[in-house]
Amino acid sequence: MKDMHLRPMKPEDRSEVAELIYLSINVWYQIHGGRPLFAGGPRVTEVFYDVYNALEPGCTVVAQNPETGRLMGSCFYHPRKQHVSLGIMNVHPNYFGRGVARALLQHIIDYTDGHGYKALRLTSSALNLDSFSLYNRAGFVPRLAYQDMFLPVPQEGMKQSVAGMERVRPATLADVPAMADLEMHVGGITREEDYRYCIANAPGFWSTSVYENARGGIDGFMISSGHPALTMLGPCVAASEAEAAALILCQLDRHRGQSPVFLIPVESRRLVEQAYQWGARNCELHFCQVRGEFKPFQGVSLPTFLPETG
Repeated sequence: MKDMHLRPMKPEDRSEVAELIYLSINVWYQIHGGRPLFAGGPRVTEVFYDVYNALEPGCTVVAQNPETGRLMGSCFYHPRKQHVSLGIMNVHPNYFGRGVARALLQHIIDYTDGHGYKALRLTSSALNLDSFSLYNRAGFVPRLAYQDMFLPVPQEGMKQSVAGMERVRPATLADVPAMADLEMHVGGITREEDYRYCIANAPGFWSTSVYENARGGIDGFMISSGHPALTMLGPCVAASEAEAAALILCQLDRHRGQSPVFLIPVESRRLVEQAYQWGARNCELHFCQVRGEFKPFQGVSLPTFLPETG
């Protein structure tokens, strides 16, 4: 479009992008009868720029108004070994319906195809029919549905228990190869740079656990964020629902006094029922969407939004 200039995000865009994320998401939910998703002011959403810039500097795109210089929209993307993931995409409310999201998406599709990747993946809201149509028209196929659930964790912690909790321990960098092997088996992708970043935990709000089996191998792992903008469990990859339940319960206990969100595949019925028994409630629905090659999950995978699971 002539009235739009696409360019990479610059460090000086950090605060404006944070304001764009904060405003666009909150306005969308309020327009559709919901509550604002973020609270505390736009500074809390600076975390999106910080995390993506730490993981993959330069893999960002903004749409800029050439007359005013103001940002019309922004998107992060994340090249990994087997695929590219599309991260959080936002359009300023003043430019809703102007083709901004379509232009940002096409930029990332062109990057994906031009660099020889066989898949572009994302996790998108099932409630936003405009975004669903955008992705669907671009060739994305919904592959799995998730129940977004939240659970207020008591100040004294979770008192429940499930089998295998004694096998959950903090992850170390030495676990990364086994975590990658497990995710490759379960979902056909690996994200080693993400595991290392979260285990190192330089920002101080990440927590990473692994489920160690009786042979010393890894049958599951869970990363969670305690940041005010995103108190959320995930990503989690597990051989079965049993390991996933132990990881979820142990990570919930790390967020005492908070209400973490976690996304459970709707097909993981026993895990869904277990979450209900703990006191979890549904708050939204999301889809795993893939443009290109996809391997059906051979286990349990819980996505997240930062770093985006894809």
